[in-house]
Amino acid sequence: MSFIQIVILAIVQGLAELLPVSSSAHVIIAEKLMGLDPTAPNMTLLLVMLHTGTMFAVIIYFWQTWRTTYFSSAKTFRQNAFYIILATAVTGVVGLSLQSIIKHVYGHNAANFEIESLFGNTTVIASGLAAAGILIIFSSRFHEGENEQGQLSSARAMVIGLVQGLCLPFRGFSRSGATISTGLALGVTRKRVEEFSFALAVVLTPAVIAKEGFRLFHSTGVTPALAPSSLLPMLAPSLLGMVFSFIAGLVALRWLSRWLEQDRWHLFGGYCIFASLMIFWLG
Repeated sequence: MSFIQIVILAIVQGLAELLPVSSSAHVIIAEKLMGLDPTAPNMTLLLVMLHTGTMFAVIIYFWQTWRTTYFSSAKTFRQNAFYIILATAVTGVVGLSLQSIIKHVYGHNAANFEIESLFGNTTVIASGLAAAGILIIFSSRFHEGENEQGQLSSARAMVIGLVQGLCLPFRGFSRSGATISTGLALGVTRKRVEEFSFALAVVLTPAVIAKEGFRLFHSTGVTPALAPSSLLPMLAPSLLGMVFSFIAGLVALRWLSRWLEQDRWHLFGGYCIFASLMIFWLG
């Protein structure tokens, strides 16, 4: 990979991962346009580092807000931790169940079938983008909740976790777009659901990184003990990508917060639908 290709992928990942427009869809299309193989070991390592960069961007951006919202008292911390754990548990059940169903239907329960084999399917990507766009536009028509009615509850956390689980196997169906839209439709305030959506992302991202890391070891055929010497030549470009994805992630989060505050959330939905039509057209 060239320097410019790494920078492009890092910026695309950093922006699209945190904006409600599906990073997977944009990264896959960018890889295809640049003639890169997403299954290559260097691409897998780069993806791991890009996810790490955006995770750090989320932590830095929301840290002060989370301190006020989640750590103001022991009671508040326990309550919010419960909501996050509850939503994540529902996500795990739904996501793993869907992946099992997909493996049974499309992979015929083959031992070597991986859900990632469907990631390059442009029809799946375009359909996911269209679904996310419709959900975003639909949710933007709901009035913001107020006072107690605009806060989270166990039921709302479970529904948000369920929708997040639907996003896991379907590339193009934006996680942030779906979870924030679901919260808005349920009457949760914009600020509260944004904080909660990205708190869920920080919890979920290490599992995604670990999964991609496992795929990396599997694809290179090396053991963890031999990994440092085998992966060292690929490490510097990936670290560079992580830095750029971190910077792009901070820009994306500021952009998202502004449009939520300024009642422009529906514009992300319009972009998703436009992007899905373009992908359908390009094939």
